[in-house]
Amino acid sequence: MPADSPIPDPTAHRDTPGPSAGPAGGASARVAADVTDRDVQVLTEQLGRPPRGVVGIAARCVCGRPLVVRTAPRLDDGTPFPTTYYLTSPQAVAAVSTVEAGGYMKELTARLAEDEELAAGHRRAHEAYLADREAIAHVPEIAGISAGGMPHRVKCLHVLVAHALAAGPGVNPVGDEVLALVADRWRPDRCTC
Repeated sequence: MPADSPIPDPTAHRDTPGPSAGPAGGASARVAADVTDRDVQVLTEQLGRPPRGVVGIAARCVCGRPLVVRTAPRLDDGTPFPTTYYLTSPQAVAAVSTVEAGGYMKELTARLAEDEELAAGHRRAHEAYLADREAIAHVPEIAGISAGGMPHRVKCLHVLVAHALAAGPGVNPVGDEVLALVADRWRPDRCTC
């Protein structure tokens, strides 16, 4: 695709959680039915360790490899885990890390205090994130806690980008903004695997 082409909707490569996402209050010990053995192999390669608490692949590269994993809100060992969306693509992680290392989180947090529209979008993203996690299972210890600093600050751009890739454009404005910032280094419509 030419470099000047618009970035397509990454949700075109999104899976939805399967019925094996686990019972309310905890995750299943097995991986969700929509996650293949190959997905687990790729995730292990990407993370440098076996993935934990996988309940689905929330976004995929155009080549089919996982970009974002959906995790259970309670890991198999009983640990509450608020990070529902986890960015796994090493190339995407590297691109976002560059922005994070430049101090952009501090700038975004300051903008939340001044930009009512951005702050409202960040709150809506927080609420959407919580709703997505509750759809998997309810974990009382992390009720009301999302990830990435939402809704009051910006703490982890990787989580916010993962949410943006999983949910699609317009749901997480900070994640969308960071995706636009890294588009010259990494984009979801070009395979860099």
